[in-house]
Amino acid sequence: CTHKAPKQQQEILALKEMNELVTVEYVVSKIIKANDNQTWYKLGDRKILMTCQATLKGGIDFSKIDDNRVTISNKEITIVLPRATLFSINIKPEDIKVAYEEVGTFRSGFSSQERDQLAAQAQRQIQNSADSLGVLRTAEANAGIFVSNFLRTLGYEKVTVKFDDPFTQPTLN
Repeated sequence: CTHKAPKQQQEILALKEMNELVTVEYVVSKIIKANDNQTWYKLGDRKILMTCQATLKGGIDFSKIDDNRVTISNKEITIVLPRATLFSINIKPEDIKVAYEEVGTFRSGFSSQERDQLAAQAQRQIQNSADSLGVLRTAEANAGIFVSNFLRTLGYEKVTVKFDDPFTQPTLN
């Protein structure tokens, strides 16, 4: 039993099988500064300055594509892609470095747990600033170029690539 899917379904299936297509990778440096000298019951200051590098990967989740997002007329195709999302933010432990640390005489240094909390805070700040860094816009632009070229190789002469409503908030997958 050999049942062939219509051409449109085959093309949509080809895109869906890509699942998550990473179209942009940014490397961001972040400076983490902390102190807890505001406590009145502790003698001495504690200050730390750390740096870290994070790798952000963004792109399009093609698994959300279905028949409703594609319109074909002869050699013309219009496809509506989902908005770009951040797929991952990766901060390697070896990329977190203490640049400066000052600990008062009567105080103990920053623990590993405190440093991990600072790194987690930095990761959240990087995630929140991804849009202002242009990561998602670049991911969408690159995805548009990729999909357009992909569909042209399938024989379409006019390709229109659109994205979902811009007011939907991107999320981290």
